[in-house]
Amino acid sequence: MKPGRCVYITGASGFVGVTLSRFLTDAGWLVRKNPLRLMVQPEKWHTAMTGAQCVVHLAARVHRLEVDPKADAAYQEINVAGSRFVAEQAVLAGVRRFVFLSSIKVNGEGGELVYQSTDDPDPQDAYGISKLAAEQTIREVCELGNVECVIIRPPLVYGPGVRANFRRLMRLVDLGLPLPLGSIRNQRSLVGVSNLAGFIECCMSHPGAGGKTWLIADDESVSTPELLRRIARQMSRRIILIPVSPKWLRRIAVPLQLRAEIARLCDSLLVDASPARVELGWRSTHSLDFELARTVAAYRAERIR
Repeated sequence: MKPGRCVYITGASGFVGVTLSRFLTDAGWLVRKNPLRLMVQPEKWHTAMTGAQCVVHLAARVHRLEVDPKADAAYQEINVAGSRFVAEQAVLAGVRRFVFLSSIKVNGEGGELVYQSTDDPDPQDAYGISKLAAEQTIREVCELGNVECVIIRPPLVYGPGVRANFRRLMRLVDLGLPLPLGSIRNQRSLVGVSNLAGFIECCMSHPGAGGKTWLIADDESVSTPELLRRIARQMSRRIILIPVSPKWLRRIAVPLQLRAEIARLCDSLLVDASPARVELGWRSTHSLDFELARTVAAYRAERIR
């Protein structure tokens, strides 16, 4: 192991954290991932971080589509105040670089334009607003503490163990139900969790990454119908996509209280990840189909248990 290759990860037991911890360990990093609660026992955080070259902050209250009256307060407490706490502990421990996993939702909810890291932020919900506020407070703390800060805004992350919307898509395909999504003509950027882990490592040590915000995505974008077809192919399932106008889907979604879900199925969301490739020399290591195969295999194994 090379001197200084020690990293402290928050949220190491989460979806991204599990893959990242394994990836970094295989790459020769000493990974520390003490299961400490945010904003509790700062002296233990300080001890755990001391000697680490980098802190990767993944811990967060994740985005949820269902309405929760307490969500706004939880986003502020965990995503904003919690991020400030972790950044402050990193400064006190003498960490050189702080990598924060934010979200493309800081840029907005998609549309016709391709998102750039230099775009003015336009978060549309409490989660996106909390992630933007977390970015701002982390930058502030790191600047005062002379710590290099790196912000990563990924689009939808998928891979073995994925939950929420992506898992629901797999479940629908697995059930073999006809889906009224055949007329959708969108394009969406995704990032496989293994590709994201590789990019996080790049941001941990590359001299050109510090002090910047990066957008990241797989090499290939995909429409919702095409994504469903590829999931079906990996499952060896027949899929029936009925051509229904997206306008009608949006109208039906309102009384069914599914407006947000339908919007994500119908709308485009594309990011420009070329700066990561040009400036950092990063390359994705796994294709969409390769990562989908791993995702489906993990989904099936879980359902068998």
